[in-house]
Amino acid sequence: MTTPAPFDHGEPPTTDQALPKRGRAVLRILTWLLLGFLGCAAAAGLTIAAAWVYYHPSFDVEKGVVYGERKGDELTFDVIRPADPNGLGIIYFTSAGWRSGGPGDFNPVILAPLLRRGYTIFPVYHVSQPKATIKEIVADSHRAVRFIRTHAAQYGISPNHIGLTGGSAGGHLALMIATRGGPGDALATDEIDRASSAVQAVAIFYPVTDFLDLGDSTENLHDGSPPKSFRAALEQDPVNMATWPTTGRELSPLFFVSSDLPPTLIEHGDADTLVPLEQSQRFEARAKKVGADVSLVIHAGGGHGWPTMLLDLIRFGRWFDRHLKPRR
Repeated sequence: MTTPAPFDHGEPPTTDQALPKRGRAVLRILTWLLLGFLGCAAAAGLTIAAAWVYYHPSFDVEKGVVYGERKGDELTFDVIRPADPNGLGIIYFTSAGWRSGGPGDFNPVILAPLLRRGYTIFPVYHVSQPKATIKEIVADSHRAVRFIRTHAAQYGISPNHIGLTGGSAGGHLALMIATRGGPGDALATDEIDRASSAVQAVAIFYPVTDFLDLGDSTENLHDGSPPKSFRAALEQDPVNMATWPTTGRELSPLFFVSSDLPPTLIEHGDADTLVPLEQSQRFEARAKKVGADVSLVIHAGGGHGWPTMLLDLIRFGRWFDRHLKPRR
């Protein structure tokens, strides 16, 4: 009599038992691959969620504080207070191409690494060129620093520990303050004008440092003239080659580097065709000659901006922690 198979006794074989040995091995491999994929997907999901939370910190904002006037327009800044302020302030020059928005025109995501560290942020707005010249914008940037310092107690920050940040034109404005900021006019009737515009630390992206030598910039016509797209803003429309060397020099931070320069971090891409890397390299070289603290971070393949800048802003936070916080 033939012995019935297990299935005949009402006990169906398991999938693993029903497969030949090679099939069982393949099934096990596929199972582990699936589990690994699910684990990686879960880890990636957690990483993305954590990053989203990190770059969306809680804060309070006061919009449109008026710090002056230019050609009939109010000059304003916002006050962004973190959930856990550390008593220190950073002024953010929002300028791009020496054009600026208005109250509330800031992206909290790019400020997250600073807010997470407790810094109170001041996005500063100015009248855009060509209505305002770059010379006037620089003057208004000095006033913004003086105004914020004068009212430091109101904003809960130390008047003696103020940092600057920005990129491109904003980086240029930061360096103009860093190299030429200082005591105000002691005889001025306006208390704002009597305050100092000096700052204590700077962290910026790809700044213009020398208008007189633009190197391989797409703005350079290689005839000694001003950058082609900003001539009206530089009071050079039409171009006056008799006055341009003086005007260009006065607005170039490179020519005013001294040992009093506050600690400065510059990040610049080596593929930037608008503001070539050489602008920052020559600034760094001149700073080192006078013993100033300038750190240049070069991003290989980086243009006038690059995808990982949000991560670089974490380095900005560390820089301000190191150079802005009072030493114990």
